[in-house]
Amino acid sequence: MSVEPQAARLDEARRPSGAPVLVTDLASKTLAVKEGDTFLYCDLEGNLDQGTDFGLGLYHRDTRFLSRFHMQVSGRDPVLLSSSSERAYMAYVDLTNPDLYEDDRVVVPQQTLNIRRIRAINGRLFERVRVKNYNPRPIALTLAFTFGADFADIFEVRGLIREPHERGARLPPKVEDGAIEFVYLGRDGVRRVTRIEFASPPDEIEPAGELVTATFRLHLGPYQTRLVAMTIEPIVGEPARAVEFDVAVHELRRSYEEWERECTQIVTDNELFNQLLDRSLRDLRALYTRTDGGGILAAGIPWYVTIFGRDALISSHQLLMVNPRPAREALELLARHQGTKVDDWRDEDPGKILHEVRRGELAGAGIIPHTPYYGSVDSTPWFLILLAQYVRWTGDLAFAERMLPHVEAALRWIDEYGDLDGDGFVEYRTRSPRGIRNQGWKDSHDAIVHADGHLAEPPIALSEVQGYVYLAKTRMADVFAALGDEHRAEWLLAQAHELRKRFNEAFWMEDEQYFAAALDGEKRQVRTIMSNPGHGLYCDIVDRDKAAALAKRLLAPDMFSGWGIRTMSKAAAAYNPMSYHNGSVWPHDNALIAAGLKRYGFVRSTNRVATALFDAAIHADYMRLPELFCGFTRRSPNRPVSYPVACSPQAWAAGSPFLMLQAMLGISAMAHQNLLTVNKPHLPPWLNTVELRNMRVGASRISLVFRREGEITSFSLLSREGDVRVVMEE
Repeated sequence: MSVEPQAARLDEARRPSGAPVLVTDLASKTLAVKEGDTFLYCDLEGNLDQGTDFGLGLYHRDTRFLSRFHMQVSGRDPVLLSSSSERAYMAYVDLTNPDLYEDDRVVVPQQTLNIRRIRAINGRLFERVRVKNYNPRPIALTLAFTFGADFADIFEVRGLIREPHERGARLPPKVEDGAIEFVYLGRDGVRRVTRIEFASPPDEIEPAGELVTATFRLHLGPYQTRLVAMTIEPIVGEPARAVEFDVAVHELRRSYEEWERECTQIVTDNELFNQLLDRSLRDLRALYTRTDGGGILAAGIPWYVTIFGRDALISSHQLLMVNPRPAREALELLARHQGTKVDDWRDEDPGKILHEVRRGELAGAGIIPHTPYYGSVDSTPWFLILLAQYVRWTGDLAFAERMLPHVEAALRWIDEYGDLDGDGFVEYRTRSPRGIRNQGWKDSHDAIVHADGHLAEPPIALSEVQGYVYLAKTRMADVFAALGDEHRAEWLLAQAHELRKRFNEAFWMEDEQYFAAALDGEKRQVRTIMSNPGHGLYCDIVDRDKAAALAKRLLAPDMFSGWGIRTMSKAAAAYNPMSYHNGSVWPHDNALIAAGLKRYGFVRSTNRVATALFDAAIHADYMRLPELFCGFTRRSPNRPVSYPVACSPQAWAAGSPFLMLQAMLGISAMAHQNLLTVNKPHLPPWLNTVELRNMRVGASRISLVFRREGEITSFSLLSREGDVRVVMEE
C-alpha cells in the first residue's frame, strides 16, 4: 500500500473538487431560504452555530456574511416544535420555552411561551420573532441574539485549504446608532459588510471579541404578544433598496405567481404527483438567479448558488415543455461568456462554454480560476443541444440566426480543441493546477475508474459525451436546414454518422453486452459498469442491435436499486452506495436514461424508472427530489437513504419530473413547422389522466388530455390557439 506524500495531499485539498463538501460534522436536518444570489442555510431552530462545520450561514455572492446567529430566551435555548422552509423564500420556526429561572426558582414554566421566528429574503434577510405569553400572569424575560461573521469563501466552507497569506483583514465589530456592522477587507480589494439593523433598539448590545450579542428585555402581560424585528444585509458595493417586511413578502409572492402563470399547467389524477410537479416548479423559480449578465437557473442550494454551464443547460432543457424562457436566458448568458482564447489557468479554449463562475474573494484574488472556469467537457455540446431544442419548441429562427457565431465557435471547439488526439472523440485533460480532474458530470476525483479500481488517466473520452456531441450535431443540422443552409446541415450529419459508427465500435464491450464508460489516455476501455452509457440512448447514438442489451443491464439488480438506476454497478470494485458518483442514484441521470429508454421503445422500462423516482420523492421532505441519494437496495418497508450533503433544492433534480413526464407522454415539437408530435404515450399504473393546459408551441397555445385505460394511453385535444397541428407519430 503506497502512502501519498503530504505535499500531494495538500495540493489536492487546495484543488477545487466536483464533490460538494468535506463531511466532518453533519446536520441531520436544515432549512434553506433563497432569493436571488442570497441564501440562508440554518438548522431547524433557525440558528447558525460555529461549533459544527457543515456550512451553515447567510451567503451572498459566494461569501458567508453571517456564520453565527444564535437566539436564547433568558439564557436558555428554546425547544423546537416545528419548522418549515416549504416556501423557499420564507421559513417558519415554532419554538417554546424550557423552564426559565430566576434565583433558582421557576419564573416562567416550560411550554407557556410560543416563540415564532419568521424570516424571508428579498435583498436582505428579514427576521421577525414573535413571543406570545400563554401564562395568566405577567412575565419578564430576555431575548438575546448572538451574531458573528467569518466572511469565509464558499470554497473554504467546502474544504479548500487556504494559506494564511491568502486571507484579508477582518475589522473589529462596529456598534453605532443601535446597528451592528461586521467588515472584511478582502485580498481581492473588495470591502464586504454585514449590517444588522433593528426595528426597535435593543436594550443592550455587547461586543465580545469577534461576536456581538444584542439583548431585548421583554415584559409581557397575560396572553400578550411582543415582536422583535431586524434585518441582516450583506453589502458589496451599494446597499440594497430599503423595503418593509410586508412589501418584501408581497413582492416575492407576486413573483412566484407570475412564474407559475407563465408555465404550462399540468394536472393529473394523482394528487401526490401533482404535489411533486408543483414543488419542482416552485423550486426552479427559487433557484432562478439574476446576475450582472442576466437570469439563469442556479445549480443548487447550498453549495452551487451560482452559474454552472452544464447544470443550467440541462435543467433548462428539462423545462422546455413547461417554460422555454430559462433556456433562452441561459443561452444568452453563456454565449456572452464563451471562451475566446487558450488560457491554461482557466482551462479555457476558443468557443468553449464555461463550467462555473464564482464571485467570492478566492476567485477575485486569482487564487482559484473561476472567473469563469471552463473545465467542463460537456457544457459545449449541451449548449448546442439546448439551442436546437429551444428552436424546436419556440420556432424562433431569428434567435438561432443571431446565435450562429456562437454556434460556429462551439462546433469549432468540438472538432479542433475537444478532440485532443485526432481520433474523432471528444476528450478532456485538466491543464489548470487548480482545475477539476474529471470534467464530465461525474466530476469527483475518483469517478472514472477502471474495473480493477485504478483511476483512469487522461485524456479521457466519456461515453455520454460522445452521445452529446452526436445529438448536438444532428439537432443543429436541423437548425441549419431550417435556416436554408443545406450544405452545413449535410456536413454535420455526415460527421455525426461517422461518430456513431466509431462510437459503437470503440466503446462496445461484447463480453459484457454493454458500453464502456470511457476510453482512457491509452485508448483502453474503462470497463466498469456505470450509468454513463445510458445517456447514449437519449442521444440516439446507440445502434439498434445493442440497445436492448444496454437497457436490460441498466435495469438489472446490480444497477437498479429499486429507487432508481445507480451511477455504478454493485459488482464494481469501486462501488460505494454512499459515494458521490460511484454507486449513488441521481434523479437527473435517471430522467435522461428514462427518456432514452422511451426513444428506443422500451416504454415499460421508462415507466419503471419514473415510478422508482416518484416513490423516492414521496419519502422526501416537501416531496422535493434531492440532487442525489445513496444507492442502497430498496427493502420493504423503507425509504431512500439520504446523501448527507446533497443540494436540495437542486435544479436538474427539480427538472427531472418534467422530462420524465414528457417522455411518458411521447411529446416533441417542431414549432417552425407548426407541429407537435405524440409518439406512443404510455402512462404508468399510478397515472390515469394527465392534462397539459396552455402549453406553448411556437406562437400557438395548446391544451391536451391523456387518458390511460389498462395498457392503452390515448390523448385528445382540449383547446388550441394558433396554427399548430398535433400528429400521432407511430
